[in-house]
Amino acid sequence: MALISLDDLEGLDEDLLDDDITDDITDNPEPIGGEEALLSHWRAVASTHQVSVPTEMAGPIQEMTSNHQQRETVPYTTVDRHEKLGAVQWEEREYPSGFWAVVTDREDLYEQSISTGFMKIMRFICKENSAGRYLGMTVPVVSQVRVTDGQFDKDVQTSFYLPAEFQATPPTPSNHDITILHRQPIRIIARTFYGTTNEETVSAQIDQLWEILGVAVSVARSDYMVAAYENPAVPRRRNEIWFIRQ
Repeated sequence: MALISLDDLEGLDEDLLDDDITDDITDNPEPIGGEEALLSHWRAVASTHQVSVPTEMAGPIQEMTSNHQQRETVPYTTVDRHEKLGAVQWEEREYPSGFWAVVTDREDLYEQSISTGFMKIMRFICKENSAGRYLGMTVPVVSQVRVTDGQFDKDVQTSFYLPAEFQATPPTPSNHDITILHRQPIRIIARTFYGTTNEETVSAQIDQLWEILGVAVSVARSDYMVAAYENPAVPRRRNEIWFIRQ
């Protein structure tokens, strides 16, 4: 993979961040290292992907590492599921209305945009908010992209569902780039895939789901979502491609 992705920034090493998001992931050692060690580690990995990690990320990195086991799953209801030979091909779900922290970034590549956006979200989660406290992590973090004539648009929206504790009274972000939006219920068709998330892999997953569903299905034709659940230390990281029901 050429550049760091959202899930690269969410967690970079099996010894440093939590992998235990899904039932099939084994227990992790406790996080190690102080702020400087963790920041150096993130920078070392990010530099190989042409993404910089600023000094002000040291605190949020330490905060999220220390609270790596405290994660909520974004709530949803399963509407339908299609299986073939015992394997789930896709699942239709409805996600309820709720508050999301949303940031849009415009970089050269999709991977860079979600990296930049997630670092802003991280700082919001880690005390840069009107509550003045760590808010807690939810998964998945969702990026929304638009594909025009086979090309990813430069603007990429990254969204973080606020933990249940803050759904009634959402805190205000310190960074004005982040907007708190109340979204109406959304119905999506999700297909799981494993590995890295970049323009090439996401494009391939979009094509594959179209092939499975067929062109007659009533979904958006140019807007898609990518849901990231795990960090790259997991050999078969879980992600999902989402098609938006119309």
